[in-house]
Amino acid sequence: MYTPLMGFRADPEIRAAIVRWAEQQPDDLTLSESVRRLVELGLTVRTKPKQAPATRADRAKELASKAIDKVTAGAPEDDVKANRKRRLIKGPEEFREDRVDLPKAKGK
Repeated sequence: MYTPLMGFRADPEIRAAIVRWAEQQPDDLTLSESVRRLVELGLTVRTKPKQAPATRADRAKELASKAIDKVTAGAPEDDVKANRKRRLIKGPEEFREDRVDLPKAKGK
């Protein structure tokens, strides 16, 4: 079976770290075998998926909403409070078209 050769450049610190790792292994590994095993190990590690931008935006809105609720406790009527909260979360009208986190209005 033919296994293609792969190469990469590593700065001295990375190379030294690979050599140190290889020295701690029970068998006597070559540098190439050490790199191959480390790559295999790295490919088995499961990482936490990052939040999608929409999820982060929703979470930010939720946190902003809670913060506004704390600040506006005892505010006038509920509909006035809700209107103020909505304006704060959406941002000033004159800046909305410049925000990158909001979808663009149709026809603009």
